[in-house]
Amino acid sequence: MSRPLRQPASSPPALPVADWSRRVLRWQARHGRKDLPWQGTQDPYRVWLSEIMLQQTQVVTVRDYYARFLQRFPDVRALAAASLDDVLALWSGLGYYSRARNLHGCAIQVMQVHGGEFPHTALALQTLPGIGPSTAAAIASICFGERVAILDGNVKRVLTRALGFGADLSVGANERSLWSQATDLLPQRDLARTMPRYTQAVMDLGATVCLARKPLCTTCPLAQSCVALREGRPESYPVKTRKLKRSAQSLWLLWAQTRDGAVWLRQRPTPGVWAGLYCLELFDSYEALSAAVPETYHDRLQELPAFTHVLTHKDLHLHPVRVLLSARTKPSQEGGWQAADAWPGLGLPAPVRKLLQQG
Repeated sequence: MSRPLRQPASSPPALPVADWSRRVLRWQARHGRKDLPWQGTQDPYRVWLSEIMLQQTQVVTVRDYYARFLQRFPDVRALAAASLDDVLALWSGLGYYSRARNLHGCAIQVMQVHGGEFPHTALALQTLPGIGPSTAAAIASICFGERVAILDGNVKRVLTRALGFGADLSVGANERSLWSQATDLLPQRDLARTMPRYTQAVMDLGATVCLARKPLCTTCPLAQSCVALREGRPESYPVKTRKLKRSAQSLWLLWAQTRDGAVWLRQRPTPGVWAGLYCLELFDSYEALSAAVPETYHDRLQELPAFTHVLTHKDLHLHPVRVLLSARTKPSQEGGWQAADAWPGLGLPAPVRKLLQQG
């Protein structure tokens, strides 16, 4: 006999576990997303690539990057054989560049340690760079039918609302408790067929029905037993009290260029903002920037309109300063002149690429 869901006494009648998964699977067959380019495959390379790209990034943005990556790197062997610069260049503009560095490192490890084949279990997948528990579970369940639960942001929203799980998810023990309950709800039979569909279903529910704002509860297959809906406050879930503290930083960008269009770029150190990417020289003040330019060129320094670039935890207030220099001049010892036909192919931070393209 199926076990009932663990819910508060005030909740509506609990669904048996088998009914929960059955409803979710039935909904997915009729209403789930089926037009995304990474769906309908159990190729772990493609599933892994999509899962990494979709972290903190909207589907509409990922589509084009995903297609370009597959065209350039059709399998894990091709990605591992590429240079990190090539990977960062193709990733440029997608943000969260540690994902690209981990992507490349993971591909190399799959080739060197696992003979070019992704491990088949979530536990083993978590030993690879950049693959956390939820991403590992997504790969293992979709590609290999393992009975493991994912817990990304969308799925947390579905589960906490349906179960009335009001514990603070900023506390690790509470998140582990939710993960345990998510595991209880997984299909128990015919896992090779049901686990890929179920995993896709809960992701689709969170992305298209159980929205953060104005959820479409009337179309949800779990509405009959949803605690949050009965309480009339679905937007109160999930509960997470610890907020990320935002900071701000002002940076001056030296846009040094030669008459033939070469641009002075320096590869950013790791760790740090835009680590590993090629970037204009950054300075903490206009005075520090001007000190890096020979005094004979100071009257050529042109201050351009400042703009703000928003990162996850920080607002960057960027102040570009343009100057035309001789190719013999070196604003620093670490950088170098990149020809007009070379710099577009490098991995550049999105605001720097946009700035240079306007030139």
